Amino acid sequence: MNTHQVTRSIIVQGAPQQIFELWSDFEVFPHFMQHVKSVTKTSERTSHWVYEGPMGQSAEWDAQITTFEPGKRIAWNSAEGGDVKTSGQVTFEGLPNGQTQVTLMMQYVPQGALATIGSWFMSDAGADESLRQFKAYAEGRRPVSV
Repeated sequence: MNTHQVTRSIIVQGAPQQIFELWSDFEVFPHFMQHVKSVTKTSERTSHWVYEGPMGQSAEWDAQITTFEPGKRIAWNSAEGGDVKTSGQVTFEGLPNGQTQVTLMMQYVPQGALATIGSWFMSDAGADESLRQFKAYAEGRRPVSV
């Protein structure tokens, strides 16, 4: 099977720890990640994801955090037996002027009838859109400094 990989970055206004904390709250992903219907935390390091794609296609999988470095990096992979096989990481790098560069790297292995779901979700365009929506969400939710 072919593995598809995407790496994209965006600059978000906010300190790395603040931006990391927003990203690490996976249950809010449906607010900014298109097609993610729900994310439910199932333990300290695991979560259950439900995705609704185009034309009513859906997929569910469990993800496990493999690396959790507060303010710096989160890495994950999907558990065996789900509809989606994916892994990746997101890093948070502090920049001048109170900004953070968020870099998302994901891999996706197309599987069975649901292989087409990943074609947009795991594309450069899909990752760009997810990061743009995250930026809008993060910058809109933070209190304004006086």
